[in-house]
Amino acid sequence: MEIFIELLKVILPSLLVFTTAYFLLKMLLDERQRVDRAILRNDAQKITLPLRLQAYERLTLLCDRVNILNASMRVRTPGMKVKELRGALMLLISQEFDHNTSQQLYVSETLWKIIQFAKTETLNAVTSVGEEIDPNADAQELFMAFAAFLEAQPATILDKAIMAIRTEAGQLF
Repeated sequence: MEIFIELLKVILPSLLVFTTAYFLLKMLLDERQRVDRAILRNDAQKITLPLRLQAYERLTLLCDRVNILNASMRVRTPGMKVKELRGALMLLISQEFDHNTSQQLYVSETLWKIIQFAKTETLNAVTSVGEEIDPNADAQELFMAFAAFLEAQPATILDKAIMAIRTEAGQLF
């Protein structure tokens, strides 16, 4: 029994010292890992921040370029018919969007869905307004119909998409 008590006198303090040292080292190493992760995150942000800002810029430009009136002025030519302008607009909007799909890597999933929805709604607007006019009429009639359609709306889906881009970009700072 005395040997057992002597062993306890040696083992218990040893266990106490070991446990204390273990938890202190664990806390120290955990803190060191947290600091290292923060440094890595900070370094990564120095690289990704400019890329994300560029993505926001490009998506804002996309929304401006696929605006029906802006796009119409770029693709409309003298003597163009309604069906030609409508087809050219549909193609331009799709191409502009396809050209910028890689930007989804740098923005939130929610923002990317807003951009996709804006594209779809813009294409739907081109289709619906274009169906109301004789396809063989002069393209100027379609342009005027687009202007009236957009004037009747307080804010287009593209304006809302631009506001979403600004909001998300503003959260970076």
